[in-house]
Amino acid sequence: MTRLRLSAAALAFAAAGCSFVPTYERPAAPVPGAFPYPAAAEGTPAAQLEWQKFFADERLRSLIAAALANNRDLRVAMLNVEQARAQYDIRRADLYPTVGVAATASRAPSALNGQQVNTFTAGLALNTWEIDFFGRLRALSEAAVAQYLATDEGRKAAQMSLVASVATTWLSLVADEELLALAQQTLTTREESFRLTKLRFDNGVSSEIDLRLAQSLSETARVALAQAQRLRANDINALSLLVGQGLPNDYRSGTTTAAVALPDLPAGLPSEVLVARPDVRQAEQQLVSANANIGAARAAFFPRITLTAQAGRASTQLSGLFGNGGEWAYTVAPSLLLPIFDAGRNSAGLRSANVSRDIAVAQYEKAVQSAFREVSDALAGRATLGDQLQAQSNVAQAEGVRTRLSQMRFDAGVASQLDLLDAQRSLFAAQQAEIQTRLARLQNQVLLYRALGGGWTEPATTEPAR
Repeated sequence: MTRLRLSAAALAFAAAGCSFVPTYERPAAPVPGAFPYPAAAEGTPAAQLEWQKFFADERLRSLIAAALANNRDLRVAMLNVEQARAQYDIRRADLYPTVGVAATASRAPSALNGQQVNTFTAGLALNTWEIDFFGRLRALSEAAVAQYLATDEGRKAAQMSLVASVATTWLSLVADEELLALAQQTLTTREESFRLTKLRFDNGVSSEIDLRLAQSLSETARVALAQAQRLRANDINALSLLVGQGLPNDYRSGTTTAAVALPDLPAGLPSEVLVARPDVRQAEQQLVSANANIGAARAAFFPRITLTAQAGRASTQLSGLFGNGGEWAYTVAPSLLLPIFDAGRNSAGLRSANVSRDIAVAQYEKAVQSAFREVSDALAGRATLGDQLQAQSNVAQAEGVRTRLSQMRFDAGVASQLDLLDAQRSLFAAQQAEIQTRLARLQNQVLLYRALGGGWTEPATTEPAR
C-alpha cells in the first residue's frame, strides 16, 4: 500500500512535465510592411493616449464617461469576461482532487458463509480524480485561460468602439446644430427676399420668373431646416442609446466644428500598430486557445489514470458506526483506461482540433487585414480631407464675396434679381458643404484614433496565471 501511494504521488508530480500542445508561433501578418499614406511625424501613439487626453471638450468627455458607466453592450462585454474567468477557474479546478464527506450503505452476501451482510461507512472521499500525466487537463486549462484573455480583449475592443461611436455621434450633433442655425438664418433671409420680390411683382417691377425663383429658394431653405431638425433629433436619440440614459430634447453641444480640435497621431509600422489593437489580440488569443485544444485532443489517445479513495469509519450496524462497533477503514482504487476501440472518436476529435486551429489562423489573418485597411482608409482621409476642407472654405469665401457684390449691383440697379438669388443659393450650398467637410475631417481623426488602437484604458485587474 505504501508503494501504491508513492506511485500515485509520482504520477501527480510528473503530470506537469508532459504536454502535447504544439509550440505556438504567431502567424506572419499578411499585409505590407508600411502604410500607403503618411501620418504625423511626431506625437503620442494612439494606443498610449487615453481618450481623456485625446478629446479636450468637457461636454464630450462627460458623455463618454456616462457611456462607459451605463452602456448595455459594454456591460454585456464585461459580464462575458467574468463568465470566461469562471470557466477558466472550473478548468483549473479539474487539476486538483475533489474531497467531500461521503456515507454509504450496502447489503451483499458474505464471501465466507454466503449470508447477507450489511456494511455502513462514513468519512472523507476522493471521487475519481484524474491524474493529468499526459497533460490533457492542463491543455484544456491553457485553452480556457486563452479564451478568458480573448474575451477581455473583446471587452477592450467594445470599449474602444463605444468611445469612437459617442465621439462621432456627438460631432454629428455639433455639425447638425450648425446646419440648423444656418438653415434658420437662410430661411429668414429668403422669406424677406420673397416678400420683397412679391411686392415688386405686385407693382409690375419684377417678372413672375423672379417671383417663383424666390419662392423656390424660400421653400428649399424650409426643407433644409426640417432636415436639420430631424437629423439633430436623431443625433440626440443615438447619443441617448450610446450613453445608456436619456438626454433632454433641448440638449446642446455648445460648440462648433470649427472650434473642435483633435490632436494629430503618428501611425508607425503595421507590425507594431496592428498587434496593439484589442480586436487583433482577441483573434490571436483565440488562436492560442485552438492550439491548446490540439494538445488535449492528442492526449486523449493515451491512458487516462484516475484515483478513487475513501477513509473513515465502517461498521456492520448503523447504530455502531461511530461507537464501539465501528472501525477505521480506507480504500484506494486507482484505475487506468487505455483507448483501444472508440469508433474513431479520438481521431475525429484531433482532426476537429486541427481544423479549428486552421480556422483561427484564417480569422487572425483576416483581423490583421481588416485592421490594416481601417488604418489605411483613415490615413487616406487624413491626407486628402485637409486639402478638401481648405478648397471648400475658399469656395464658401468666394461665394460670400460674390453674394455681397451681387447685392450691391442689385441695389444699384445694375444686376438682375436672378443674379442675386443664384448667388445666394450657391452661397448656402457652399456653407453647407464646408460644415459637412469639416465634420468628415473631425470624424476621420476619431476613426484614425480608433483604428490605431486608441480609446480604451487598462483596468487594474489580475489576470490568471498560465
